[in-house]
Amino acid sequence: MVTLRHDWTVDQAEELIGRPFHDLLFEAHAAHRERFDPHVVEAAILLSVKTGACPEDCAYCPQSAKWNTDLKPERLMAPDDIVAAARQAQAAGATRFCMGAAWRSPTDRQVGEVAAAVEAVKALGMETCVTLGMLAAGQAQRLADAGLDFYNHNLDTSPEFYGEIITTRTYGDRLETLANVRDAGVKLCCGGIVGMGESRRDRAGLLVQLARLDPHPESVPINLLVQVPGTPLFGAEDLDPLELVRTVAAARLMMPGSVVRLSAGRAQMTDELQALCLHAGASSVFLGDKLLTTANPGEDHDRDLLCRLDTQTATPERTGRLEPSASPLG
Repeated sequence: MVTLRHDWTVDQAEELIGRPFHDLLFEAHAAHRERFDPHVVEAAILLSVKTGACPEDCAYCPQSAKWNTDLKPERLMAPDDIVAAARQAQAAGATRFCMGAAWRSPTDRQVGEVAAAVEAVKALGMETCVTLGMLAAGQAQRLADAGLDFYNHNLDTSPEFYGEIITTRTYGDRLETLANVRDAGVKLCCGGIVGMGESRRDRAGLLVQLARLDPHPESVPINLLVQVPGTPLFGAEDLDPLELVRTVAAARLMMPGSVVRLSAGRAQMTDELQALCLHAGASSVFLGDKLLTTANPGEDHDRDLLCRLDTQTATPERTGRLEPSASPLG
């Protein structure tokens, strides 16, 4: 069984990503089977509960008020509307409901409103996740008290490349929020974005930052840049698709117990590329036709793809995570 480590160096991670392709996938898939059923994929649905008008300058994000993306800002959704969307997500087969709000850092009142929604969704029997920007320690505790399972707060990229993507918050700000969430007893959903013009070494640097967290993030989303007209990264050179596969495989080997999620960008991926990423160790996807404000393949397409791959979505009875003594063959 692959050993859990928190002492990875960037050189080691870069070497790992660059291993001969078939060797890398063989090792990653073997590591995946040690802890996960390869025939089960966790399904989540992500809803934008407060859209646009964000003061941050993330170069990839259409919700930034600094970019002209023709996105119409919307206020925080009413709790009843959020719960109704969660019920629909549950009926579609999702076991986790994720709520995203375009804030730099919410007020205590806003956190309280989201906490009420978390309690209501939790009562449906679903796992809950929110992403609200930077959190103070007390705010993280308020969400924990409401029963929040996961907090999403991505590092985006390596510390060295970070300044090319965002200037309105520091890498240290992000790490502080992660620490506040951990201290409150909430699990982490933390990953990054590839295809923003970063180098392979930057992708290695991102994975090292994630793998040095102790414990590792329980959920690690790997996002492929979705280029939106009006954002600074629109027109960026496309990432070699196999580099995405390599990144997923390295994430699986460096964080063997984490759920690696193939997140944004799937609408622009071929079915074959998604299949390779799932084989390389991804075991979670977002269902639905939209991720916050960008396109997603949609439930019908995903059901068809998973059926062709002889794969089912997780249920409370069959989560896809294996006990150490269980057979890795599923």
